[in-house]
Amino acid sequence: MKLVSSNDPILKTVCEDFDFYNPPFDPIEFSKEFVKFMYDSNGIGLAANQIGLPYRIFAMRSHPENFVCFNPRIVSSSSNEIVLEEGCLSYPGLLVKIKRPENIRVRFQTPNGETLTKQFIGMTARTFQHEIMHIDGKTFKDFCSRLTLERACKKANKLGYDYSISSFY
Repeated sequence: MKLVSSNDPILKTVCEDFDFYNPPFDPIEFSKEFVKFMYDSNGIGLAANQIGLPYRIFAMRSHPENFVCFNPRIVSSSSNEIVLEEGCLSYPGLLVKIKRPENIRVRFQTPNGETLTKQFIGMTARTFQHEIMHIDGKTFKDFCSRLTLERACKKANKLGYDYSISSFY
């Protein structure tokens, strides 16, 4: 596994559902490798399209367990929203302030195909929403102003990264 480049078109593509009746690969074995890759990359979340796969799958760290979510969706969200800085493995060094609901109710399938409904709050809710953003083909620019993104690029560039606001538009 490896991360696709930040300008790969798959990051802007809406991913397709994973078909448990005719799986393109073993979801249990994939999940083990996927979580390992997320940890090896120092991520707290990782979407399948970030490694070039067009499926609605993502992994996320949580406590006391990690989750690999197949065909996830947000069922409901709180009206209370919080602004926090977020990073992304697809855009190393770039930190952007994004407003998201504080808690969400979600539904997804586990690697063995079981459907779960969960309530997530705090960082787990934020990570879930960030990863949904990826598999819906959205990037940072879809959730923040141009000015916010320009400031984030300038900060990242001061740290030795090479971002141009034009690469997002």
